[in-house]
Amino acid sequence: MKTLREAPCKSTVTVVRLNGSGALKRRIMDMGITKGCSIYVRKLAPFGDPVEVTVRGYELSLRKQDAEIIEIE
Repeated sequence: MKTLREAPCKSTVTVVRLNGSGALKRRIMDMGITKGCSIYVRKLAPFGDPVEVTVRGYELSLRKQDAEIIEIE
């Protein structure tokens, strides 16, 4: 499956599942990223870290390792 880290800039994707566990998965879910929600990829830093996205109407920056656990379609 494709992850959020691989999503192209200026695209809208849908979350299929979260692969993490424990505190990391809980932190991602607390930010509003859950199964079925739409994410708009706004910007990518020059080296890919962080990824700036829009989720549920607010801007959010995610580290590469956090973006890798989010499967998208």
